[in-house]
Amino acid sequence: MIDKNKQLQKQQNIEKTRKRMQVVIDHDNYEYIPEKKQADYYDNDIEQFIAIYVRVSTDDVKQTTSYELQKKYYEELVKNHPNWMLVKIYADEGISGTSLKHRDEFNSMISDCKAGKITMIICKNVSRFARNVADCIGIVRDLAAMKSPIGVFFESECIFSLKEDSQMALTFLATMAEEESHTRSRSMETSLRMRLDNGIPLTPKLLGYTHDSNGELEINPKEAPTVKLAFYMYLYGYSTGQIADAFIALGRRSYLGNINWTSGSIVQILRNERHCGDVYTRKRFTTNYRDHLTKKNRGERPQSKYFNHHKAIISRDDFNAVQRMLDNAKYGNKSILPELRVIDSGILKGFVVINPRWAGFKEAEYFGAAKSVYLVFDTENEPDHTKEETYQFEAEDGDFDLRGFEITRSEFFDSCRRPFVTFGDKKIKFSMACVRKFGDKNGVELLVNPIERKFAIRPADKKNRNVVMLSKVSNATYYPRDISSAAFADTLFSLFGWNTDCKYRIMGSLYEQDNELAYIFDVTDSEALFKPYVLTTQELSDEGSVSIQPLTPYGKRIRAIPEPWTANFGKPFYLHEQTLAVIESQNENDWKIRLEGQLFRTGEKLNVTGFEELKQYIGHELAGIALQEVHYE
Repeated sequence: MIDKNKQLQKQQNIEKTRKRMQVVIDHDNYEYIPEKKQADYYDNDIEQFIAIYVRVSTDDVKQTTSYELQKKYYEELVKNHPNWMLVKIYADEGISGTSLKHRDEFNSMISDCKAGKITMIICKNVSRFARNVADCIGIVRDLAAMKSPIGVFFESECIFSLKEDSQMALTFLATMAEEESHTRSRSMETSLRMRLDNGIPLTPKLLGYTHDSNGELEINPKEAPTVKLAFYMYLYGYSTGQIADAFIALGRRSYLGNINWTSGSIVQILRNERHCGDVYTRKRFTTNYRDHLTKKNRGERPQSKYFNHHKAIISRDDFNAVQRMLDNAKYGNKSILPELRVIDSGILKGFVVINPRWAGFKEAEYFGAAKSVYLVFDTENEPDHTKEETYQFEAEDGDFDLRGFEITRSEFFDSCRRPFVTFGDKKIKFSMACVRKFGDKNGVELLVNPIERKFAIRPADKKNRNVVMLSKVSNATYYPRDISSAAFADTLFSLFGWNTDCKYRIMGSLYEQDNELAYIFDVTDSEALFKPYVLTTQELSDEGSVSIQPLTPYGKRIRAIPEPWTANFGKPFYLHEQTLAVIESQNENDWKIRLEGQLFRTGEKLNVTGFEELKQYIGHELAGIALQEVHYE
């Protein structure tokens, strides 16, 4: 039912509003103030301080012509407007428009705008102003939002940025300009791939070489000795810093003509494979056409390697030796021969000594070294440690039958006082129990047996090139210290089948006889320690605690024990007794804890230039230059 009172009230309100809108202005008491005239490109009666922005994207001769013509054209344009004052022509030559980096003149122009020196910018077109949508629109809006708005006039498109209807067109054209740059980038990428796939590598200018009439590299007899001296000095034992100092003293010039050498510029020479006659393509690539940043190619782009592409200044073996030295210099190792030592008898048979400062060894090389000391190693008939084995044990009359009884694992007790080692975060750390046992013999060798999946440590002379310090001393007390494993951690984790996101802890067994001692850690009994976020939601309870086994809280981490441990307390009693009996029955020759181990060669042996030849060449080139003497190892 219609409410007549409400309908009447609504009609009365409408009539009141109509009467209120019918106002008669009293001109004696009223003044109208018109808006201030806004600046417009087409107005000649307003004083304007003009900035002209000109940009060409390459330094080609044709582009230079375009650049000069633009400057002359806009100078005439400003003269034809009596109320315009030319502040400056800002010009970036040979600079890309996809980024503001290196566009010094453009950035200077924006600074002058903020300083109040400019009231309007004129640019030939949107793509000259910027080829990046975010930069173009963002800068235009920032200029318009200033206390005294600054407009940008794009001449080819007839767009003035201070006009309200300009934004849609400007955004569309800026997007087109960016996409045009993207298209050109893809075209260049395609062209580069065609060259590489058809055996036409790029060979830019390089110290020691010039280009012949066909664009091929040929040795420059004036520059080649500088390259050779750099390689020979590094092989001899000089540091890159010492080589740089020598080049400065000799007045040697780089391919750009510079005489101010640095350690980095020497490394660039030593790293360039073209000096040994090879060419590697696409070592770096551009990740984004907008910022032009490059990154090292780790398989993201195709690569080609051309061997014996041109005449070499130094031998390939010398080049490879220098690469090994450079790779391992950051770990304090300058050896050029990849050597592994493997122990061929005793308790540590099959254990390979880890070089803590060598990053070049991989899993296959550790396996090869370990296998080399076994007379027969048949992977197909390798014993399966996961299967239960049958043991026989003799008992005397009256002995208790202890079958079914187990010796409880030490890991289930107070582990803080037990000998253990922790791996994680590119570091290795031994427990206080290990440190106390070694005492002042805190220089140790690290060993690994990839076949038996065991890790070990033993005392080592501090002059040993593989020694690491187990502990640090404070107030005559030795404490555990972090041992860097950056050089070999990834390989070790791979050998043991571990996850690099986790930490691992292994209890150790002490082997000691006649002042010889070693700790051996069995990887099969390792415990994993990881952060709770690694688990899925199904593996956590509603309160966030661990809801599955064999996982238990361990401080801020979660402790995961090997699954077989959940089914028993430890080893069967008789199996434990038999293990002890085997150890007790070993004689002195069976222990051999301090056995140095035999040398195992890995990879191809390098035929490096001999010591005398290196010394003679360096002496000839450095005649009259006194440098700190180094000892060749």
